Amino acid sequence: MRQLYPEIEPHASGLLEVGDGHSIYWEECGNPQGKPVVFLHGGPGGGSTPKHRRLFDPAKYRIVLLDQRGCGRSRPLASDPAADMSANTTWHLVADLERLRTARGIEKWQVFGGSWGSSLALAYAQKHTDRVTELVLRGIFTLRRSELEWFYEGPAANLSPDKWAGFVQALPESERVPGSLIDNYAKQLFDPDPAVHQPAAVAWATWELGNLTVAPRPDLIAHAQDPLDSTVFARIENHFFTHDGWLTPGQLIADAPRLAGIPTVIVQGRWDICTPATTAWDLHRALPEAQFHLIEDAGHAFDEPGILDALITATDRFAR
Repeated sequence: MRQLYPEIEPHASGLLEVGDGHSIYWEECGNPQGKPVVFLHGGPGGGSTPKHRRLFDPAKYRIVLLDQRGCGRSRPLASDPAADMSANTTWHLVADLERLRTARGIEKWQVFGGSWGSSLALAYAQKHTDRVTELVLRGIFTLRRSELEWFYEGPAANLSPDKWAGFVQALPESERVPGSLIDNYAKQLFDPDPAVHQPAAVAWATWELGNLTVAPRPDLIAHAQDPLDSTVFARIENHFFTHDGWLTPGQLIADAPRLAGIPTVIVQGRWDICTPATTAWDLHRALPEAQFHLIEDAGHAFDEPGILDALITATDRFAR
């Protein structure tokens, strides 16, 4: 089984002004003359971490990470009362990637994205096909209404009823109505009173992070209890979900054939509750030449052993 590469530190970092009052944090590590790759974190609103740097051979890759608008070390954060959420959409983030690529003097790069990062990777690659050398996609999510309703409107409760109880109890009893939970959560998450939005944010994040893995991960549950981090995460996710990602129904799957000339690897956990394998399968059928890996005994998290092995095998192969 492939393991993460050793810990490394960035050799360059900064804030890039991208307009609309937003500045995004970026960093580079690994080999400055190596093969360029950009890592797209999940959420949306999850932010990048030092662990993500370690998915790539630092001797061979020029590794670029960023925190998308409103989260991580980017500014302003979505928790800021003055943050303009209207300027945080899928297409703003796609444009930000192009600004970053140009600013860093990169002609083409490999695009690596998991969960929401796979959505952003697909949207970016479908718009800027000539700038993508390869795609590595994990835990496929495309913001179809069926995907959102599965995890946030009730059906996933059949697999995780105890955790679902905590999710719905954060809403007023009259608003615990399947089919309108995402919209009703928006009222709580964007209420200016921290006594209202912070408990809702913690409940939202606890539901999601509590379902990432097959085996229990107390560290993920503990991370969800930070009210400020969870407010950033939950607000951005909810904002994107209430707008269906500013995508037409099924857009990312329907437009997948545009990527036929790009070497692609799809990695999916069979027991992924957050983004069930049916979406990865649909993407594979739309892009049959992609390598498709359905990992047994794995859920959604990138660092579950089988998923991690498949991801690093892919990045090692593309480095050559």
